[in-house]
Formats: sequence, C-alpha cells, structure tokens
Amino acid sequence: QVQLVESGGGLVQPGGSLRLSCLASTNIFEIYALAWYHQAPGKQRELVAVVSARDHTNYAHSVKGRFAISRDNTKNTVYLQMNNLKPEDTAVYYCTLGDGDDRDYNPHSWGQGTQVTVSA
Repeated sequence: QVQLVESGGGLVQPGGSLRLSCLASTNIFEIYALAWYHQAPGKQRELVAVVSARDHTNYAHSVKGRFAISRDNTKNTVYLQMNNLKPEDTAVYYCTLGDGDDRDYNPHSWGQGTQVTVSA
C-alpha cells in the first residue's frame, strides 16, 4: 500500500502564500494521478486540484487562478502552491494518489493531512 506524507501546512495571513508537499512511498509514482483535497470543520471533503500522469491539471472553481498543483516524478512528490490565500481556504489538506485523469479521478491512498489556517 502506498504511504503519503504531507508537509508545509501552517498559519498564514490572508493574501499570503504557502506550498504544500507530499512524498509518496511507491516505485511506480509516475503512473498515478494525484490530487489534493481539503476539509473544513463541519463541511464535506472537497477536491481541490488534480494532476494526471500526463501532467494535465484540473482545479476547483474556488481556487482557479490562485492554486497550482505540480508533480516531480524524480522525487516522488506532489506539490500544491497556494497563493492569495483567503480565510475560507482554512482546512485540513490531504494528499491523495489514485487512478483516472484530471477530470475523472478516483483516490486510492490518502495522507494524514496537514492543517492550513488563513487568519490575520
């Protein structure tokens, strides 16, 4: 089973930036699609961004133009660059690995989550 470990969360001011990282323990990282989800207290978990094995990306409407997902297959790592952060971005962010593509994604493995808090 693939293990995923997120890092990079923390407290940031509105308008600030943060980059999340996720390291995967698999020897076939390059064949998977990857995605970030987030979940705020009392709310349903939401898909934030997807990157396919072919480096095609898709984003939730709420983060388009602000967030960017990318992958480094040489490091078994997926990133989420978050810019112009808003208080409503506050949530636990989860890294996932799965199959499908940028528009039909199915997660199979989940990280433990990393807290992102956007507050003045």
